[in-house]
Amino acid sequence: MFDGPAPLVFAAFTRPELLVRWYGARGWRLVECEVDLRVGGRWRFVSAGPGGERMGQSGVYQQVEPARRLICTELFDDQSYPGETLVAHEFTELVGRTTVTTTLRYATAEGRDTVLRYPMARGVGESFARLADLLHQTSTTRGEAP
Repeated sequence: MFDGPAPLVFAAFTRPELLVRWYGARGWRLVECEVDLRVGGRWRFVSAGPGGERMGQSGVYQQVEPARRLICTELFDDQSYPGETLVAHEFTELVGRTTVTTTLRYATAEGRDTVLRYPMARGVGESFARLADLLHQTSTTRGEAP
């Protein structure tokens, strides 16, 4: 749950100038961020890590409903498990706070099990803490979507 209206939270998930300010675990940052926000449009992120590591991921938008729903595929450049993942984000606002529910559907059970062994929960938590800070800064300095 984030302090901010759904249109602002959705913008943070879809606008490159906002994504580069929060996306990634501590020590990681987006160095490439391309978003063609339309059904059939492609997205591509490349992150740089603390030791100079690079991680690329990309996909195609399947459904785009501003401030409500965002569904896309995801595939990493150096993926360690088979197939594309389907990523669905649902944005639900109540009294100026937005709950984001993210569902990941892996192509195989093997892929899901592989990812569950990674420190993904830590990384997502750190990334979402950065998003919460960005939303707080935005609401206190501008009072509206950037």
